[in-house]
Amino acid sequence: MPEEYLILVDGNDNPIGSEEKVKCHLPNGILHRAFTALLFDKNGRLVLTRRASEKMLWPGVWDGTVASHPRKSETYVTSAERRMPEELGISCRLDYLFKFEYHVPYKDVGSENEICGTMIGIIDDSTKLSLIKDEIDEIKWISAHELLSELKNNPKIYCPWMLIALELLNKSEKTMMKKYQFVLSSWIDSNLQKELQEAIRTHLPDNKWRLVK
Repeated sequence: MPEEYLILVDGNDNPIGSEEKVKCHLPNGILHRAFTALLFDKNGRLVLTRRASEKMLWPGVWDGTVASHPRKSETYVTSAERRMPEELGISCRLDYLFKFEYHVPYKDVGSENEICGTMIGIIDDSTKLSLIKDEIDEIKWISAHELLSELKNNPKIYCPWMLIALELLNKSEKTMMKKYQFVLSSWIDSNLQKELQEAIRTHLPDNKWRLVK
């Protein structure tokens, strides 16, 4: 299989080149584009996916619904919509919410150094989701209240970029906040936001993450 190349960017998300995926994820990392997509049902429950045990970084850890990297010709939205059938066996229309920059090491194995676009979509809770070998080991639905409880006990079982994306939901554009108010209201609760901030600090104690305008 040919090596995948990722889009390198500067701090303002301007493309400045490309590099092999593995090299982008070495311990020091190289800043590149990524995305995370969050799928909810109409009752505000979120689809979580547990990363495959074969993954180099954060194996067996719970993530948002879909996370990957845009290709050269793609936007954040089109890349996530392309990746969703590949990872979950479904299609879903997505909306863009915001992007953030973060840099976090994983043990002495590697790191994530990304500007991460965040998307949102709605699916029915009866939608049949597929497990794709070497990508996802498990899928579950979770409410904001259930996540709040789990974060208090073991925040390390969740990927840092997922936690950041959820913590920044209240920074979404006003039009998106209004459109998705019916699912986001429980996720922007102040108690959950505080717990998310604490959980993020277990991964990034030096606060190396920020919203990118």
